[in-house]
Amino acid sequence: MPQPTADTIARDLQALGVRPGGMLLVHSSLSSMGHVPGGPETVIQGLLQALGDEGTLLLPTLSWELVGPPEWLFDVRHTPCCVGAIPEYFRRRPGTLRSVHPTHSVCGLGPRARWALQDHHLDASPCGPHSPLRRIHEAEGQVLFLGCGVTCNTSMHAIEEIVEAPYLFAETVSCRVLWPDGHESETPLRRHSFAGIQLRYERLLDLLREPDEMRRGKVLQADAVLYELAPMWRAAQNAFTEDIYYFADRVGHA
Repeated sequence: MPQPTADTIARDLQALGVRPGGMLLVHSSLSSMGHVPGGPETVIQGLLQALGDEGTLLLPTLSWELVGPPEWLFDVRHTPCCVGAIPEYFRRRPGTLRSVHPTHSVCGLGPRARWALQDHHLDASPCGPHSPLRRIHEAEGQVLFLGCGVTCNTSMHAIEEIVEAPYLFAETVSCRVLWPDGHESETPLRRHSFAGIQLRYERLLDLLREPDEMRRGKVLQADAVLYELAPMWRAAQNAFTEDIYYFADRVGHA
């Protein structure tokens, strides 16, 4: 059988519904795709090819596992991400931009990447009004789950911040930020907690209509799910209005 290439990945993505010229946020698992010659670079090339020259690619480069006591420090250039091989490769890839947030940074490439990322440092919370997770919703973008299931949905944290989910926040701490130009700043960090709950973001699958609001398919060997962000936000906010714990099971409660 022929080896998968960036062209193969791009064709699978476009068949799934990725829009050329759009803004796409990608959660991913490299191992789920099978053997990919060229590894993460081939995957990134496929994503960029599917989006075209006018499209913008965003990947969460979260570092919440790595930024914490005893020293709260986030180095924009060097702090790695803790969410997989593809975003970590993308973070280090020449030309990639990274938003400035100690635990929930996002990396991007494309015509609208700077707009999406540039003001994240103004938010104390991970997904505040200047977050890329809010900006991509404003842009009516899409979110792709590439072989990783749909529970790793960071966009839902932005909605939880808006509706003030009672399980969301922990304490606010002070964090040092080392910027790419070498200067240092101090920023408040209002951390996410999720203490005492199990997140159930897969319940969105029951609220979204195929194929207009979400699609399922294959990208190479990976099971892939593509959400349209605008209807995803509407469905989630409506569900939160009915039950603030709709997407969370309280541990120890019936």
